[in-house]
Amino acid sequence: MRSALKKGSSALVAAFVSLIGFNYRERMKIPKAKSTILPGRRDGSNTKPRPRPVRPGALYTPGEVREIFRRFSVQRPEPQGELEHVNAFTLLVAVVLSAQATDAGVNKATRALFAAADTPQKMASLGEERVGDFIRTIGLWRGKAKNVIALSQALIRDHGGVVPDERDMLTALPGVGRKTANVVLNMAFGQPTMAVDTHIFRIGNRLFLAPGRTPEQVEEGLLRIIPAEYMRHAHHWLILHGRYVCKARKPDCPRCIIADICKAAERTTDTPAPLVPLAQPVAATEPVEAVRA
Repeated sequence: MRSALKKGSSALVAAFVSLIGFNYRERMKIPKAKSTILPGRRDGSNTKPRPRPVRPGALYTPGEVREIFRRFSVQRPEPQGELEHVNAFTLLVAVVLSAQATDAGVNKATRALFAAADTPQKMASLGEERVGDFIRTIGLWRGKAKNVIALSQALIRDHGGVVPDERDMLTALPGVGRKTANVVLNMAFGQPTMAVDTHIFRIGNRLFLAPGRTPEQVEEGLLRIIPAEYMRHAHHWLILHGRYVCKARKPDCPRCIIADICKAAERTTDTPAPLVPLAQPVAATEPVEAVRA
């Protein structure tokens, strides 16, 4: 009885294996259908690519942009930077030191520093350790002291101790990025540059004035739409507006002189504040969180 069952089971297994082998051999003879690869799909997937979100451009007419900066020019006819300096070199050093620090804190440290060294030669003679003693109250002071000495030495070696008035030459200096170079070019040499810091980056996107994912995109957008006659001071107007009115956490819309033109979603009023000249504010006490130095 057991022998008969065993023989029957073996026959069933053999038949099943034979059937599988037959199906496999037959299926191998059938050519595979060629898959259609959609354009732009490297993996061969037929899944329709998801469209990239379109970045909106400026929502303002040229007339509205002109009116925005006209009002800024009435409110602050001669805006000034809040970092204290006595020449192009000390301005360069002050801007380098201002990253992730308050203007007030930088000014407090640099008054004594610049009294001791206001040229690249004098700064290099101080040495990294002595410069560090002057700026110890500033965030990241060790790295900044190193950069100040290195850029001083580079100015002496490559530029005869003179701060260059070209962006590429400035950004080649240790610790100097595009934003720092644009500040120096604008304030020291009067060039119509746009230094995009955290305030300008926020305003460009929040107000849809020059939306962009990077500081360079915002800079490009602002340079494209701001009328030439307002470019000299545009960077200061936007910084001061962002620092004191269109603040990061909560915009102070009742104090805004462009509230009737503004297209920000956070806007709480469409009644502009009175357009009157303002006094130059004291140095800011909030950290300058540079988007890119």
